[in-house]
Amino acid sequence: MADNIYKGYKGRAKAKLIEFNVRVWSDVVVNTNKGEFIGIILPRSETADDEHIVLKLRSGYNTGLNIANITSIEEKGYKEAIYKIPEKAFPFDPKKPNVTLLGTGGTIASRLDYRTGAVIPAFTPGELYGAVPELADICNLTTIKLFGVFSENMGPEQYIGTAQAIGKEIAKGAAGIVIGHGTDTMHHTAAILSFMVQDSPVPIVMVGSQRSSDRPSSDAALNLINSVRTAAHSDVAEVMVCMFGPTSDQYCLLHRGTRVRKMHSSYRSTFRTIGNIPIGLVSPTEFKFFTDNYKRRRNDRKVKIDTAFNEKVAIVYYYPNMKPDMIDSLIDHGYQGIVIAGTGLGHVNKPLYAPLKKAVDKGITVVMTVQTLWGYVQMYVYDTGRDLLDLGVIPCDNMLPEVAYMKLCWVLGHTTDQKKVKEMMLTPIAHETTEREPHDGYLILQGGLPEVSAFISGHLK
Repeated sequence: MADNIYKGYKGRAKAKLIEFNVRVWSDVVVNTNKGEFIGIILPRSETADDEHIVLKLRSGYNTGLNIANITSIEEKGYKEAIYKIPEKAFPFDPKKPNVTLLGTGGTIASRLDYRTGAVIPAFTPGELYGAVPELADICNLTTIKLFGVFSENMGPEQYIGTAQAIGKEIAKGAAGIVIGHGTDTMHHTAAILSFMVQDSPVPIVMVGSQRSSDRPSSDAALNLINSVRTAAHSDVAEVMVCMFGPTSDQYCLLHRGTRVRKMHSSYRSTFRTIGNIPIGLVSPTEFKFFTDNYKRRRNDRKVKIDTAFNEKVAIVYYYPNMKPDMIDSLIDHGYQGIVIAGTGLGHVNKPLYAPLKKAVDKGITVVMTVQTLWGYVQMYVYDTGRDLLDLGVIPCDNMLPEVAYMKLCWVLGHTTDQKKVKEMMLTPIAHETTEREPHDGYLILQGGLPEVSAFISGHLK
């Protein structure tokens, strides 16, 4: 057999396929010392190990079979996947709003080829119409691929390019903007866009998926439908994240870009509003808002695009026994801003006092947040906090550490004057700090807590 029929398999795994004369995309029965598995052999990344063969099971889930456990593989059929979605023209309706979908990387939506088990990426309007036809009932869709990077590789170039693209699409008349983004750093990008794109007349909605469309539990389609619906018809003209609310397929929550954080590595309902409650929820049939404190959609095309960004900023997550050289290293490498995620009300140990004073004396801005995420920096309560204030450390109220990082990058892109930096950091722009946290906002969903049930039921009536 030619090497190209093994599609990423190598070493021992490839030898196992050769041993039983099967190919990638073969429909097989695999017998192992742990039982029988029926499915389709899927391709593997060239960087993957050579210890496993991956199957698309009849249930729709993927599983990796260790080759040491495989006793036989029998091919029952074969059909190679074709990585192309037949495009259908996305219907245009002059009565529907125009929405622009900006892609930064990853798969916005995809269609599963049930004959082969292949996940076929979709991005053009025609492909998206084939994958999620409900979109045509919502709006006229335009797509623009800005970048093709994993979310961990997002940086200043992508932030600035995305903000500029948003400005251009608003000027062209878009009724709303959707930004497809990987989930891991979506809250970072949501924060910086909240500062780079101010006073938008239309909704700006970030969306992604926790689980890809080759899985029956994928959240991709519902997230996309709800985000496009929010961009087209919502009255909220702010930067938001639209992702699953509960773990079931009921609705998505609309999180403000400066108050949202990814809080679970794999849950579909991973995104949570911190220090506040979500703006509202959206489903395919309704919007329901939990607050009226948001900027409204306008008919004009005025928007402020301000893409200042200084890369020499770091977050330091304090831990007990942290050594001074952690701060000294940042000073020596020319950093101009340091965000500390401190303990309790905003504390670090005494050995850090000297390097922090050195940093401030050298013109480096040092700001304090809390690693508890919920709650406020309160540096007047204990001696440690008061000592840090005397050193020139700036308390950032209940600003999230990642948001403080993005805002400090943005502020230092305008000025390095410490007095002006402090003033800008402590002047709210997009609800990055709040005067108080809601009494019913801090809820730990541990199952069965009466206040959790009451809160949820009260907002779903």
